[in-house]
Amino acid sequence: MESLRSSSLQTPFFFSQSTVLSNKSVSNPRTISPLMPRAKSRFEPLWCTTSHSSETEAKPKETKLWGGRFEDSVTDIVEKFTESISFDKQLYKHDIMGSKAHASMLAEQGLISFSDRDSILKGLDEIERRIEAGEFVWRTDREDVHMNIEAALTDLVGEPAKKLHTARSRNDQVLTDFRLWCRDAIDRIISSIRHLQVALVKLALNNEGLIIPGYTHLQRAQPVLLQHLLLAYVEQLDRDAGRLLDCRARLNFCPLGACALAGTGLPIDRFMTSEALGFTAPMRNSIDAVSDRDFVLEFLSANSIIAVHLSRIGEEWVLWASEEFGFITPSDSVSTGSSIMPQKKNPDPMELVRGKSARVIGDLVTLLTLCKGLPLAYNRDLQEDKEPTFDSVKTITGMLEVSAEFAQNITFNDKRIQKALPAGYLDATTLADYLVKKARYF
Repeated sequence: MESLRSSSLQTPFFFSQSTVLSNKSVSNPRTISPLMPRAKSRFEPLWCTTSHSSETEAKPKETKLWGGRFEDSVTDIVEKFTESISFDKQLYKHDIMGSKAHASMLAEQGLISFSDRDSILKGLDEIERRIEAGEFVWRTDREDVHMNIEAALTDLVGEPAKKLHTARSRNDQVLTDFRLWCRDAIDRIISSIRHLQVALVKLALNNEGLIIPGYTHLQRAQPVLLQHLLLAYVEQLDRDAGRLLDCRARLNFCPLGACALAGTGLPIDRFMTSEALGFTAPMRNSIDAVSDRDFVLEFLSANSIIAVHLSRIGEEWVLWASEEFGFITPSDSVSTGSSIMPQKKNPDPMELVRGKSARVIGDLVTLLTLCKGLPLAYNRDLQEDKEPTFDSVKTITGMLEVSAEFAQNITFNDKRIQKALPAGYLDATTLADYLVKKARYF
């Protein structure tokens, strides 16, 4: 994946098919080599013929950032299979942030001029503006977000842009972008967790003093306050936020400067770029910097636990909304109906919360399987870490938001709940405690 930028590198000589054929003596002129064009049959239909006119010849492809030693471009099938721009363009803002910090550091270290730095920064600002205005054209032949932005920058400002990749590989570049993206995603998820916690606390305050049956094994056990039960969810969510904060602290180290895997001999200042991007410090080991995905595994693990907690809330509220329980009534604004049964009023949002937990857990399993058995350092397999991460974040954010929306649009049916309290011997434990106090053990 790393770029080969040095002009002093010698391109290896490869024998072409034409060279091999020209050195062979053909003993039988009627023998057709599989490497030679087949003679056209007089029975071949016209639509099988291929035109070789210059008008139909494909235009030469743009040289890749890494293409210095290659004589041929990749085929369309390989290009389509290996591209990542279709999903990693989500990293554009963080890629631009990293490039700005890197360009500023290169100028301070005397590796590029301040004039070049200013041209790069101005060009990056314009690219970001175009992306956010929907004017930027993402090109599959430029593979990924990094090469799309760098090539566009070259188109905009010319030679200064070609110096931006000095002392940087796509290996450390993508990890810098990804850590920045995950850091922001964690902040958004924590905000959504707090919003749900507030909704649950408000729901508890609006139903102060309401006693409900408490359950173990889904059998009636003891009477509890509804507030007590709702605040149990709040406690679970608080631990979820804590896990994300711990994950954030561990991922907040900067891989920039690790290059492909062995760093660089150029006099860069890794602490400058780390500080400019809000990281705690540079990562200590360059091999670890470009191969580590622990931070993503930990992030998706925390998301999976959140998903499990939300699925439990979803299950409980789906049960409570059923005719058999009748403890809650969701408003029409958070319910759906049936295409054939006019009486139906379904708590679909919470059913989907329950169902989408499987998706979030699946994203974690995908990434665990992806990382299993990979040798150090970077491997192209790791390109596949983005999509499950993006999906996990999008899904868990939606689950949190709809759970908060549902909590704000349900009513607890006091009379139905009160009628349910006498059944099931809910006071049996209280009576046993009374007997203990009277020295009547059971």
